[in-house]
Amino acid sequence: MAVQETPVSRRLKSVKHIIIVCSGKGGVGKSSVSAQLALSLHASSPSARVGVLDVDLTGPSIPRMLGLDGHGVHQSSDGWVPVYADAFGDGEPRLACMSVGFLLKKKGDSVVWRGPKKNAMIRQFLSDVRWGELDYLVVDTPPGTSDEHLSLIEHLAPVHSRLSAVIVTTPQAVALLDAMKCLSFTRAVALPVLGLIENMSGYVCPCCGDVSNVFSTGGGVEMAIREGVPFLGSMPIDTELVTLLDAAESTDLGAADGQYDEDSEARSFGVLQRYQKTSSAKLLSAIVENLISTLPSVEHASVSSSA
Repeated sequence: MAVQETPVSRRLKSVKHIIIVCSGKGGVGKSSVSAQLALSLHASSPSARVGVLDVDLTGPSIPRMLGLDGHGVHQSSDGWVPVYADAFGDGEPRLACMSVGFLLKKKGDSVVWRGPKKNAMIRQFLSDVRWGELDYLVVDTPPGTSDEHLSLIEHLAPVHSRLSAVIVTTPQAVALLDAMKCLSFTRAVALPVLGLIENMSGYVCPCCGDVSNVFSTGGGVEMAIREGVPFLGSMPIDTELVTLLDAAESTDLGAADGQYDEDSEARSFGVLQRYQKTSSAKLLSAIVENLISTLPSVEHASVSSSA
């Protein structure tokens, strides 16, 4: 049976893979994992084209983490033009980003919307943004399993064969309980899971190298084995990464008023370069290699099971 074409399916027809990053609980570092996945996918090949869609509408973090605070979205005859994190580099830009954070007059403004308004905004992000040809579209979702997740799955139904999910948790029992609810959601909507990432799994002292298990350890591995989900890896707390993402906010004094200049573009591109020097980048690189190799089989299994 042919899938009915929609504005979303037409816009995303040149997007090869859509990776939804989710967590059952806030504060587990899901947005930082989303940003790192995008940066590592971007670095995985000189030709890899990556998009990042931030649908955490009430707490958009991606612009800050990619050093894009203060940038605005431009309208073209073919829709909204995403903000490119690597626009200042050599060659054609290939890391596109879209977030409600780009639409706020001031970055400190709150987004006070009910469900229908959120649904409309997500639909517009998917159907009206000029994503172009992408190898990967990373979608950063809010914590939990609420309106945004249901809207996302509903609008992406025509391209379901290209969807997959990554679940982020921390090792402690409370976070794992909520991660189980997130896994239950993916099963309820037939969203294939690429695997589980255990974030904040220990703290490596930058002085002596000793590892302290601040939030215990091993809970993510146990859950993955118990539930038959691939375990993608553990990510310790990285002080270099924290410093990098905090500093990425800039320094751009005009960002609060939605103003930016060439210097702010240089800073955003600098985030990409500096990230590759962190210890987290090395760990994510291995995870991304695994993701790239398993994506086709996971998506194919999803198509076969739904046939």
